[in-house]
Amino acid sequence: MRTQICISRPSAHLTATLEDTPTTRALTKALPLASTARTWGEEVYFDTGVSVPCETDAHQVVAPGTVAFWTAGESLALPYGPTPISRGDECRLASPCNVLGRLDGDPRLLATVREGDPVRVELVDE
Repeated sequence: MRTQICISRPSAHLTATLEDTPTTRALTKALPLASTARTWGEEVYFDTGVSVPCETDAHQVVAPGTVAFWTAGESLALPYGPTPISRGDECRLASPCNVLGRLDGDPRLLATVREGDPVRVELVDE
């Protein structure tokens, strides 16, 4: 079963489709949540207050638009391009992250998110 979430900020919102994983289930139990956007290169991430272990299929290099969960920072990580530790154009996360799903639409829309922007994450009504 897939879950759809909405990630909102003052000027726009994105939706994402998440796979059924232990981390997705823990995250959805915490929704809705409000947080503050942080940026790291071409990645937006924000604290969720959810604590989960690193899953066996965690990845450090992912495709743009991947919805990842950074367990060390209890944060959703949304890469849309290179980070400070990327090699070339890859999306390299700070450490291996649990992969939850993908953003729906163009991940480059995240380029408009600024450090400190308020962010809200909630389930999309079926």
